[in-house]
Amino acid sequence: MIGAILGDIIGSTYEWNNVKHENFDLFPIGSRFTDDTVLSVAVADKILNSQNAKINDRSAYAMWFKQYYKRYPHAGFGQMFSSWANSKTIQIQRSFGNGAAMRISVIGFAFSSIKEIKREVNASCFYTHHNLEAIRGAQAIAISIFLAKKQLGKEEIKKFIQKVFKYHLPPLDDIRNGYVFDSRTSYSVPPAIEAFLESDSYETAIRKAISIGGDSDTIACMTGGIAQAYYQHIPKEIYHKGNYLLDIDLRKIVKHFNEKYHVEY
Repeated sequence: MIGAILGDIIGSTYEWNNVKHENFDLFPIGSRFTDDTVLSVAVADKILNSQNAKINDRSAYAMWFKQYYKRYPHAGFGQMFSSWANSKTIQIQRSFGNGAAMRISVIGFAFSSIKEIKREVNASCFYTHHNLEAIRGAQAIAISIFLAKKQLGKEEIKKFIQKVFKYHLPPLDDIRNGYVFDSRTSYSVPPAIEAFLESDSYETAIRKAISIGGDSDTIACMTGGIAQAYYQHIPKEIYHKGNYLLDIDLRKIVKHFNEKYHVEY
């Protein structure tokens, strides 16, 4: 998941200051982790602590999300999620936003079959994104990571995503000029996948993801998870600069997850 986290950090300053090119500073002043990172680590923490419990536990995901929100309430959470996280009960929200897909990279790394991944994604979405559009996008990102980890070719991954999820994946050059901020899942997941497909390294994947503008940190977060799984190499300078911006608690969970699931980067 470190690839997703680094994408979030690199994209953090460009979310409201979009760039429409690939030649930008990866870590300008103000770069930070956001809610994308916080909830990605929450998913990892939940999975790491599920050995003696039911894995695809809907309520457990909800409780971990609430717990991490309370630890990092100023990480940039949306109003809808904040209201849900602050409620005293576990209510079902039907958000169609990309919040479910942005936090899902760890599931693509942790599970060993598409069936398991779909089941786990559904559980993670149940209370916060009880919406077919959001679930479909989260599954698409997690399964893209799973297929990339298995080293399927990009054309195979593309055909699978198009066939199963019915996503149109237009070239980034065709959408860049008119692309605007919109956190709807169906609007942000396809270009995140396409940014990976057009890349030739982890870094170029992140640069392409951010170059279209829009919800930059989340798009780069989704792209970054897939790119990490496929290239299995993140430049040391990028890794060290991004990792430095995480606090010790987040670093600890990331390290534990990578060790347990033998994640390469």
